[in-house]
This record gives sequence, C-alpha cells and structure tokens, in this order.
Amino acid sequence: MAAIEVPVLIVGGGGCGLSASVFLSDHGVDHLLVERHPDTSRLPKAHYLNQRTMEVFRQHGLYEAVVERAAPPERFGRVRWQTTLTGEGPLDRRVIHEMDAFGGGALTGTYAAAGPVLPVKLPQLRLEPILRAEAERRNPGGVRLAHELVSFTQDAGGVVAEIRDTATGGTTTVAARYVIAADGGRTLGPALGVRMEGVSAMADVTTAYFSADLSRWWHEGTIITWFLNPYRPDLSSTLLEMGPSWGKDCEEWGLHFALGDADRADHRAVTARIREVLGLPDLDLTLHKVSHWSVEGVLADRYRDGRVLIVGDAAHRQPPTTGLGLNGGIQDVHNLAWKLAAVVSGRAHDSLLDTYEAERRPLGRRNVEWGLSTWFHHRLMTEAAVGLGAHIPPQRRPSAFAAYFDPSPVGEVVRARAAEIFGTHRAECQAHDLEIGFAYEDGAVLPDGTPPPARSPMGDAYHPTTRPGHLLAHAWIEHEGRRLSTHDLTGSGTGFVLITGPEGTPWCEAAAQVAEKFAIPITTARIGSPADGAPYTDADGGWAAVREITDAGAVLVRPDNHVAWRCPGAGDTPADDLGQALSYLLDHEAAE
Repeated sequence: MAAIEVPVLIVGGGGCGLSASVFLSDHGVDHLLVERHPDTSRLPKAHYLNQRTMEVFRQHGLYEAVVERAAPPERFGRVRWQTTLTGEGPLDRRVIHEMDAFGGGALTGTYAAAGPVLPVKLPQLRLEPILRAEAERRNPGGVRLAHELVSFTQDAGGVVAEIRDTATGGTTTVAARYVIAADGGRTLGPALGVRMEGVSAMADVTTAYFSADLSRWWHEGTIITWFLNPYRPDLSSTLLEMGPSWGKDCEEWGLHFALGDADRADHRAVTARIREVLGLPDLDLTLHKVSHWSVEGVLADRYRDGRVLIVGDAAHRQPPTTGLGLNGGIQDVHNLAWKLAAVVSGRAHDSLLDTYEAERRPLGRRNVEWGLSTWFHHRLMTEAAVGLGAHIPPQRRPSAFAAYFDPSPVGEVVRARAAEIFGTHRAECQAHDLEIGFAYEDGAVLPDGTPPPARSPMGDAYHPTTRPGHLLAHAWIEHEGRRLSTHDLTGSGTGFVLITGPEGTPWCEAAAQVAEKFAIPITTARIGSPADGAPYTDADGGWAAVREITDAGAVLVRPDNHVAWRCPGAGDTPADDLGQALSYLLDHEAAE
C-alpha cells in the first residue's frame, strides 16, 4: 500500500473541488484531489456563473477560458414564459411575459458599474473540463480522477485516509493536515454525523440532456424559458440552452419536466416524452443523459468537524432558483483557500479556520432560505398571473389563457395585472444584492461599529461599500498606464492589500513594518487624483464615491477581496493600529 503525505486532501472533483485545487495552487499549498468518477460531469447541471464567481475566476486566471466558451448577458439575459414551443393554434407559441434577468438588458449598466466583469452562462459540463485542465496544470500529478475515499480517521494532528484506485483496485494511504469535503455530502459528512437540516424532497424533477435542431422554433436570448401549456398541465416544462453554440445555433438542450417513476429508467419513454412536451412528434434527437433529482433546501449543522472543512453541496443544497448552488460552493472554497494557506504556512493559528464556518454558514442559511422562498413563490406567481390556480380544472385552462390574450380592454387589464405579479420575480432573477452585497458580520473581520448599507427586501439593489466584512467596492483606477479594478490589487496570492487615500503615506510605511514583523505580504495602494502624485489614480472619481474614508484613511483588504478592517482617517500610531488588526485577524500570537 503506497503512502502520501500532503497538507490538504480534497475529496470531490466537481466544480467546487476543482476550484479549490486551483485556488490552493495559486496560494502555494501542496494538495491532492481525489474524485470517484473517471471524468468530469456528463450533465449540464448548474449553468449560471454569477458576477461574484466571475470576479473570483478573474482573480485566479480562469476568466478568459470561461468567457471564451460561455454566453454573455446579451445572449441569455432574459427569462420568458411561453405557452408552447410549436403549434399553429391561437394559443400556441405565444409569449406570456418576459423580463431582463441576471445582468442582461437594462440591468447590464448596473452590473457593469458594480464590478469589473459580468456574469455568464456556461453549463457545468463545459465548466468542469476548464477547471480540471487548470487544476492539473497548476498541480501536476495532484488531481486523481477514478479514485475514491474508502475510509478515514482523524485526530488532533491530522487525517489519515485510504484512497482506492477504481480502475486497478490498488489503495493509497494519504496523511493530510486538513481535508476539504467537496463530495456533495456523500461520504465525509455522513461518516462524521453531520446533519442536513431543513426541507427535503419537496418535488421530483426529471432532466433530459439531449441534442436536437430547434432553430425553427426557438425564441433565443433567454437563460430559461418556462412553457405553461394551455391544454395539458403535465406538458408544462422548462427548456434551457446548453451550448456549445448559443441562440438558434444551440445544439444541446436541457429539459426539465415531470415523468412517472415507471418511465424514468426507460430512455425510449423519455425520448417520447421529450417529443410530446415539445410538440414535435418527428423530432430527430439524441438523448445523452437523464437525471432525476429532488428539490430540497438543507443546511449542514456545521461546516467544520475537526480537521475536515465542509464545502459546496456537502454544506448546503437549495432549489436552483437564483443560481446560488454552484456559485455558493465556489465562493466557499475561495473563502477557505487563503485561510488554509495562512495556517499551513504557519502565519496564522488554526483558529483562523473557524472563521470559515462563522462567515460562510450564515450566508449558506440565507441562500437556502432565499432559494426556498423563490421556489415556492415562482409557482404561486404563475398561478396568480395567468389564472391557473389549483381550483381551475384542466379543461378550463384554454379559457384562462384566452382571457389573458384577449385584445379587449378586459384582457388589457388582465395582462397589466399579471405584469405587476411577474415583476415580483425580480427577487429571483434580478437579485444582484444577493450575488455581491453579502457581508461577513463575524469571523476574520474587525467591525468598526458602522451600520450596514440599506438592503432591498427583494434583493435587487446593491450598494457598494468598504465597511468591514463586505466585498471591497469596485472602482476603476489607473497605475503605470494600466486600467485596473480595485479588485485587481489583491492578485491571486495570499497577501493583504492596504488601500489609502492620497495622504496615506504613514499607513504605507506602517504596512512595510507590519509585513516584515508578521512575515506576510501586504501590498499598498495609495489612490488619489492626478494632482496628488499618488501611484494609483482615481481618474474618474469612482473610488472617491465609494471609499468611505478620508484622504488620510486606510482600508485593509483580505486575499479574497473582502474588507477586513478600516480606519477612516489618520491613525495616531499607524504601525501599532495595523499590527493589532492583523494580529487579531490571524491570531498570530497564538501561532507563535
């Protein structure tokens, strides 16, 4: 039996685990990733990468490869409700309602002002090969697919795991200081007794992944199209483009629909159902994969168990509404990677890892609750808007739709009323504040006593800030002839950034002293106007509008671009103030 010793073992090679591998490599942490499947996902699964995730990818050199294959907001930034895909009847192929979504249309300007990049659409089966290639390139030999966790034990010193090669049956013993459980909750969590609390098995969904030419009938430009069949409720479904081309040229599709248990395993029955749902009995299609899944909203009762850190679907599973699943998992490991790097290198105490749960679990709870709320609301919304409540028998569906499309003044009132009801869907598809406005109130942050910015109950209004715990406000700045985002100041390494105003030279000098004392990189960025002679220029005044400090103040930013601490003005003893802040954040005295 072979043996390996490594600081970090990642169990699970989906989007979350592979991202963790990339981030740890960038932070200089030796690690091993094992995944029981022989290849990346064969299912499209998650397909929306929100603005925060794309910022993370940009920080770690993944952005270009993802964007090259993805659909930009102008190709997907709408949601649509439609009666049917095909047909020549008076109720067929009618658009019920549509609205801008996820950074598309009129939302694009708002999203562009809030961050250096926009969200994209890229299904998981196309994202994971990109992540795998980069993980393997940055950590040669450290990504092992077709390897499964057989058993593990942990004590105060670390974890010993037995890993089996599923092709040969050979086993390897891995001794690791820490384990990242990115296995979807299949192995490590249950073995540790981690409880998933919440609502499970709310609905059963069948997803068919298939290839077909739908260009004659497809109304392009949407991230998701809901078909509300006016004749048969069992034919209502959801259709999504899955690429690799986008719009009418799309070759592959994902169709969500209901199917009886007896037919789920029968691909002929599934194929027949696809044709029936789409209204194309002679459609030439290739069925690639069928999945059956339950809608649930559950949260792990803890995100850390000794040496095991729980991330992604192993920590939280919520309805797909608002797209908080994969995005949340990638952001989990982004939060965790720099902390593991600090602890493994000896620059921080193990207690820094406790802040992972303190910061991410409350956010996981909020995302699960939001996903549940939008899931239930979506059903009620469409019933109320179109008049398809549970009290309406199936035979009366056509008359309900006819009333909706009636050109008379009464029909106009029905549609106007429905538009207001559909407008509440912005809590799902325009939840910009949910994507980038979240904050860590407890953890590796030093609160300064200021209240958080106002938050919209619908989650659709983001307010940039430098308040500790929040994502650093984005602004465009210039440095040595280059245009940068304030988010670019952190880079992809493990260092902190101290941003000051034009009168912040004492803070910059203090940062050099503190960095040497704590043996941790601290980059300084003194930002001012061209007349100030500062190394970084706030050419258009964007930073001045969001910085919330004086010309003599300072903002300390963590490697994950969240604000750790700030001082609004000139400190009496900058080196002491900054040193105490960093000591608190890293528990450096305990590490010594």
